[in-house]
Formats: sequence, structure tokens, C-alpha cells
Amino acid sequence: DVVLSDIAHQRPTGINGFVMNTRRPQFSDWRVREAMIQAFNFNFINATLNGGTLPRIESYFDNSVLAADITAQADGKVAALLKPFAADLLPGTLEGYALPVSDGSERNRAGIAAALNLMEQAGYTVQDGMMTGPDGAPFTVEILLRNGSAENESIVNIYVEALERLGISPSVTSVDPAQYSERTDAFDFDMTTYRRGVSLSPGNEQRLYWGCDMVDTEGSRNLMGACNPAIEAMVDRMLTSESQDDYVAAVRALDRVLISQRYVI
Repeated sequence: DVVLSDIAHQRPTGINGFVMNTRRPQFSDWRVREAMIQAFNFNFINATLNGGTLPRIESYFDNSVLAADITAQADGKVAALLKPFAADLLPGTLEGYALPVSDGSERNRAGIAAALNLMEQAGYTVQDGMMTGPDGAPFTVEILLRNGSAENESIVNIYVEALERLGISPSVTSVDPAQYSERTDAFDFDMTTYRRGVSLSPGNEQRLYWGCDMVDTEGSRNLMGACNPAIEAMVDRMLTSESQDDYVAAVRALDRVLISQRYVI
């Protein structure tokens, strides 16, 4: 007899998706970033490209003991760590946040409606079928890809169709690896692919990923332009924890802040 089994493990998946550059004015508002997430029809894309088999990454430390249960309200040590920053935390950080789940259809009407509502809250309106800002200028997005990334191109092709339903017509630019490195090192992009591996013992490298000192450091790994007092404090607490429980709580608190900032689709 042959038994085929999926054996669970607790190795963190890391993060893999599309990052939004908050240095760009169109992505400085979290409601716009959330709208981009709502418009991303994961269920349809997963079914179309992967037969619906791939689980969605829901945490920067997904599939590990370090991952925050972001769908639930923060409690215990995690809540205590975040409490001093409560006034400035984005919705979902403390009370819980869930990624959108569509009905699996291509149209994703609920997601598009939610995205449209968020864009309107951020001051955008659809005029003559085009998403337009308060200054009358169209909302534009360039998605930067590396040549030869067939999987990402397939995902983006579906995503572009969804954004067009919002009145957004993104431009997709594919460049060779040298140009891609040059542009991402200089943060010359609106949105691009993002992959960041993590371990079960994250440490100083977290400052390189989303520390304030890295926002304007050319070639840094902080592609999203993250600079947040809560993130800085959670990394500091993580590095100075004297017990495993305190360490895990600090990483989970960091995870909650990163997720709720809506940096990555």
C-alpha cells in the first residue's frame, strides 16, 4: 500500500505578493492600499492558475508560532505591547482584520464595491469611467515586473482587469534583471513583486526590512517605505526580550502592525 500524506510543519512561509510603495502619493493613504487588496480577487486567481490548491499567506510569519491571529482581537501581552500606540494604529490592528474572501467569480462584485467605497473615502471619484483624484488628475499605477516571471505576469493580467473595473488603467512594465534591480534599489516603482523570507528566530534583519532608517537608503529592503513608531518599538522589544513568551508576543505584535498597514497584497 502507498499512502500519500500532507505532513504539517511549522516553517514560516515568509511573505510573497505585490508591494505598494508608500513613498508614492497614491499609496500614502491606507484606504487606497486596502482598496487595492479588496480588488485583488485571490479566490478566482488561485482557482484559475493553481486549481484552488494554494493556501493564502495571511501573515508575515505565516504557518509558524510567530504568526499573529490577526482575525481575532489582540489580547494578553500582545495587546499590552500595542496599547501605547493605540491612537495611531490603523483599523484592524487591535480589533482584528481579515483579508477579503470573494465568491470565486471573475466579477468579484463585493470586492470591487468595497474597493470603490474606500477610494471614495480617500477622496477619489469615477469621472467618465476614470478614477480621478481631488485635483482632477487620473489615478495611475505602474506595476513593475522582472522579465521571465510568467507566474507573476499571469496574476497581474487578471488583476489589471479587476482594476479596470474600478476605473484604474494600470501600466505593466517588464524589464530585464539589471534594470529591475536598478529601479527597485532606487524605489522607482509604484507596485512590484515582493518576496521576503523569515525564520523562526527573526532578529536585527527586521530593521533592514521595515525600519525608518532604511526608507531613504538606496538599495535597502524596505521597498514599501515603512516607517512607523509601533514597528520600531516592536522590533526593539523583540531584540531585548528576556523570555521566549515575551519574544513571541513582540513578534506577533509586529506582525499585527505590518498586516494592518496594508503594505503588501
